[in-house]
Amino acid sequence: MRGYYFITDAGLSLAGIIIDVKNAIQAGVEVVQYRNKTGTTAELYNEAAALRGLCKRTHLLINDRIDIALAVGADGIHLGQEDMPVREARRLIGPKKIIGLTVHSLQEAKEAQKQGVDYIGVSPIFATATKLDAGEPAGVLLIKKIKKEVTLPLVVIGGITLKNAPQVIAAGADAVCAISAVITKKDVQSEILKFQKLFSF
Repeated sequence: MRGYYFITDAGLSLAGIIIDVKNAIQAGVEVVQYRNKTGTTAELYNEAAALRGLCKRTHLLINDRIDIALAVGADGIHLGQEDMPVREARRLIGPKKIIGLTVHSLQEAKEAQKQGVDYIGVSPIFATATKLDAGEPAGVLLIKKIKKEVTLPLVVIGGITLKNAPQVIAAGADAVCAISAVITKKDVQSEILKFQKLFSF
C-alpha cells in the first residue's frame, strides 16, 4: 500500500463521488475507501455497488459498514476505534479480506498489529475540518514512533497538504490521504498525481 489513499466525501466533492473515483483510478490509486456517514442503508448500498463496478483493479474498502462491504463484494473494510472489534469483523468478512483500523497513539497502533489488521490509519496528524470527531492533531512525531515499533503499512490522514506531505512521508508514511486538498479542486486527477509524485514508485 503506497501512494495516495482515496476517501470519498460527497459533502466536499465538486463533481460527485462517482466522477471523483473515476479520476482517482485514472491517477493510479491502489485503494478507494467509500465513506458515507449520513446516507441511508439503501443509499450506501447503491453507491457502494456502483463503486464496486468501477474498482476492478483497485481495492474498494467500505468505511465502518461490514454489511455493505459483504453485500457488494468489497475488498475489505476500514474501522475506527469505536466500531466493531477487529476479531468479530475478521470472523464476518473472512481471512482474505483487508481490514484497516484508525489509531491515534502508539499503544493503539501496537494493539492493532496484535489484532491482525492489514494496515493502520494514523489520524489526525494536523488539524482537520473534514472529520469533526478526529481528535487532537498528533504531529509527525507519532508517525516516527509507530514506524519504529509496528511493521504494518501506515496510511496518514488529517490536515495533509502538498506542502506538508513530504515531511509526513519522510517520517514513515506509506500512504497519505488529503481529502479537501483534492476533491475540492476542479481537476481531481491532476491533484492526486501531484501527491503520487511525492512517492518513489
